[in-house]
Amino acid sequence: MRDVPVVPIADPADDRLTDYTSLTDVALRRRIEPERGLYMAESSTVLGRALDAGHRPRSVLCSPRWLADVEAMLAGVPGGTDVPVYVAEPEALEAITGFHVHRGALAAMQRPALPGVADLLAARPDGAPVRRVAVLEDIVDHTNVGAIMRSAAALGVDAVLVTPRCADPLYRRAVRVSMGTVFQVPWTRIDPWPGGVEVLRGLGFTVAALALADDAITLDDLVADPPERLALVLGAEGDGLKPATVAAADLVVRIPMAGGVDSLNVAAASAVAFWATR
Repeated sequence: MRDVPVVPIADPADDRLTDYTSLTDVALRRRIEPERGLYMAESSTVLGRALDAGHRPRSVLCSPRWLADVEAMLAGVPGGTDVPVYVAEPEALEAITGFHVHRGALAAMQRPALPGVADLLAARPDGAPVRRVAVLEDIVDHTNVGAIMRSAAALGVDAVLVTPRCADPLYRRAVRVSMGTVFQVPWTRIDPWPGGVEVLRGLGFTVAALALADDAITLDDLVADPPERLALVLGAEGDGLKPATVAAADLVVRIPMAGGVDSLNVAAASAVAFWATR
């Protein structure tokens, strides 16, 4: 077995590290990561899950402390011994990335091509039918997106669809909050939206918008008579779902509340809805 190529780094301005610079500049990374066809996997745990899902690294950046773990992970996957591993002291890592790297490693990963909506919803990876999907409408907080993806993985949601203005599920913070479970849940973008409601309906899904409305049924009512194929639509922080989305949906569903509270954070609401409809 050939050794993984290890490249010591002393200069934070080394041109080979351009994938890793300015990681704390969210606006910049939102643009350049899709343009370069990459995303960042932060921590050895997340890198391991990405590799298990068949994702390909372009390179890895780590401190000497984590080198042995990274080498072992890469040696265990096809083509892993061709991936350069850049090794730098913690001070240099912070100068490169803009933050204190204490989770073991960062990897610049090849961004996988997204499937079309109809292809994604034709069947699960194991061949079983797709019966329950989540649609994330314009959820802009990466932490919420990551938490929703983790709940989707834990509670058996078959697939996730994200609208054009929704935050990137492969952004570093979203991947980290999901604990790498974003790699377990099949997902793609649905565009246009809310025109995509008709696409879902045409594929046999009952579209249920989670929103407050006078004609909303409770989540208990939905569970008592569940549709064969269900698409749960979750809306943006603060404003919730667009009125056009609510109007286009087949059902409007609310989570019963007590204590004078009318709604939950979208990530919490997703976990409740996913658990109830599991």
